[in-house]
Amino acid sequence: MDQKSTLLEQLRIDRPPPAPARNGGRWAGAGLIVGIVLVALATTGGLAYWWNSHAEGVPVQVVIARAPSSGGTAPPMAGSILDASGYVVAMREATVSSQLIDRVDAVLIQAGEKVRQGQIVARLDDAMYRANLQQSMEQVAAARATLAQAKLAAADARPTYAREQKELAEGLISQDTFDTTKASYDASQAAVEIDVENLAAAQAAVAINQRNLEYTIIRAPFDGVVTAKDAQPGQIVSPQFSSGGGIADIVDMSSLEVDVDVSENFISRVHAGQTATITLNAYPDWHIPAQVIAVIPTADKSKATVSVRVGFKEEGDPRVLPQMGARVSFLSDAPPAGTAAVDSSAASSQPQGNAVVIVPLAAVETGNDSGTATVFVIDHETVTGHTVRLGARSGDSQWVLSGLDPGVSIAIGDFSKLHDGVRVRITQ
Repeated sequence: MDQKSTLLEQLRIDRPPPAPARNGGRWAGAGLIVGIVLVALATTGGLAYWWNSHAEGVPVQVVIARAPSSGGTAPPMAGSILDASGYVVAMREATVSSQLIDRVDAVLIQAGEKVRQGQIVARLDDAMYRANLQQSMEQVAAARATLAQAKLAAADARPTYAREQKELAEGLISQDTFDTTKASYDASQAAVEIDVENLAAAQAAVAINQRNLEYTIIRAPFDGVVTAKDAQPGQIVSPQFSSGGGIADIVDMSSLEVDVDVSENFISRVHAGQTATITLNAYPDWHIPAQVIAVIPTADKSKATVSVRVGFKEEGDPRVLPQMGARVSFLSDAPPAGTAAVDSSAASSQPQGNAVVIVPLAAVETGNDSGTATVFVIDHETVTGHTVRLGARSGDSQWVLSGLDPGVSIAIGDFSKLHDGVRVRITQ
């Protein structure tokens, strides 16, 4: 061996032989396999499924989506496609007042009393107006006497004028003499015309004073009910002031309707002639048939709403009073049994059936203005979110127009923890 090989041999390090592999080697191999499996699960989404299947699950309550009742027991909101709140208003109401500034002598009605058109509700002090009327009537009499005298003078002047006109033509009198007679005749005719006008003015004064005297008697302008008595005897009333000048408030109860504000986002669901149901806040179990009278063709930009007038199909019920709070449910135009019409754009986004169902309000996750919401349907031990189209609310119940079928199980729980595929634990 040469010198170079000898030096390399001296640099070599002797190592002991490796010990035979025992359990440690097997655990190392198993750890490697588990790591590969976890990576595969994480990359394919299986890790979440595995975790959900071995986790305790989100606690939820389960409810069943039910179909509306049939027959006469059907809830009044069935088929509703939109709800809106408003107030009962009278389209024909008036604050009866005086057209004169005068003192009230008597008020002949009380609040709550029915009145007929033309009925006397109050009287004002008429002493001055009677005196004015009497004075103007005497002026008319004087004007008539003056006119009669003027006509008589004109009649007397006419023969003289005619005779001298003939004599002037025959040259029997001078022009100056004829001119004097003619001036006298013309003056008598003018006096008649002036007295005619004076008589007409006096007669107009009589008419004015007669009307003022009539204004001291306050009458009901239409059939209705007195809702407020605003004046007492001795009080001064005036038409010049918006408050303090009225005698009474009268409302025509046959003109009652409900005015509601509908959001611009949903106004396309409402049209004139549409069937509706009115529920008064005072009588929540009384559902009154109604119909849309008109959609007011202007919007309130501050509230982003459109006013809608809704009329009662039956008038005259004494329970309906002005200014009562009311809720209006606008009904579908095509209400086939157990179903609701859905427009094509809405139907394309619905994950399942178009049947109308009722679910608890707590089972609906809202939060948008599009008329849709989310409910979580339970499938074995997991949930799946379904987009649904909402209808009316009735107490603690929510009508769902499409997106669910009757009989499916729905979860009620913490919506922040619910999403597609999450494992749930039913508590009730």
